[in-house]
Amino acid sequence: MIFVGTDIISISRIDKMIQEKGEHFLDHVFSKIEQNICNGKALPSIHYSGKFAAKEAVKKAILSSKSISSVPLQSIEINNDNDGTPLVKIDKIKLDYKNLRVSISHAGDYAIATAILELK
Repeated sequence: MIFVGTDIISISRIDKMIQEKGEHFLDHVFSKIEQNICNGKALPSIHYSGKFAAKEAVKKAILSSKSISSVPLQSIEINNDNDGTPLVKIDKIKLDYKNLRVSISHAGDYAIATAILELK
């Protein structure tokens, strides 16, 4: 069975959270690996927004599968492979899946992500 999740977020909303909440917000939502990736970019808030949208899209795909009832954002990590392709790592939840992919885009004031989950 295949499940899809999509999320769109205003980049300015994430930028505002970073400005107001700082490390508390970043540590609550993003792993140190994700923070290192985003902070290494010229405009970190764009990349934080993309990763946030990806986490939400993954969460929506998982929840729509009805496999589990709760997915903390901290249990989803969005890394990048050598060519920049986003890679999803799930931790601390028991989910038996065959494939999980995510696509992230940024345009203007928004970041959007779509996740596709294929269960075994």
